[in-house]
Amino acid sequence: MAVALITGANRGIGLALVKAFAGRRDKVFACVRASSDREALDAFAASTPHWVQVIEMDVSDPAQIGRARRKLEAEPIDVLVNNAGIGGPDRQSATDMDFEGLEETFRVNSMAPLRVALAFLPNVKAAKGRIITLSSQMGATGASADNLAYRVSKQAVNRLMRGLATELKPHGIPVLIVNPGWVKTEMGGEGAQLTTDESAANLVKLIDKLDIGSTGQFLAWNGKELAW
Repeated sequence: MAVALITGANRGIGLALVKAFAGRRDKVFACVRASSDREALDAFAASTPHWVQVIEMDVSDPAQIGRARRKLEAEPIDVLVNNAGIGGPDRQSATDMDFEGLEETFRVNSMAPLRVALAFLPNVKAAKGRIITLSSQMGATGASADNLAYRVSKQAVNRLMRGLATELKPHGIPVLIVNPGWVKTEMGGEGAQLTTDESAANLVKLIDKLDIGSTGQFLAWNGKELAW
């Protein structure tokens, strides 16, 4: 039995990952904001009390991350999945930028994954575990000018996680950045390529194969290595 900690676990890919890990009898700490719509997660946790524990943690709030870390201080974590993220403000072009929204997008999409990874690093080290951050192909370099707040936040988290991979390699802790695919979520829309269950199943396969030899890679949901 492995132990997984998943952020943004109340819906979409996060909830699908909770179900995928719990479905094979792994213990899951499902992290959500207190204000989140969590009815589906709470119902699933109630039906699987031995496998899923819901933890309130807003990833953009260092104090809440600290409280969650203290609550789980004695828990080795085999798999830490940074899944929580936002799409950014309505106005996010270079000539019409909502700067407060840009700052929030960086806090959630770029800074929070590193904060969470560092906060729970002792737990991951105790289990000789792995750190996974969900990113996006939109985080690769390119000339596209739409959704700039989202794009640059993903570029930033990719670089931060690659730096973390380099620093943790001597400690034997693999770090992986993954594009989960175009998924039928609130952000991806109904016309997307994959269901959340399909994406989660492929992500779990990638996570299971992750070792120190592949640390720092940026992979697609199907295992294809992506350009930076």
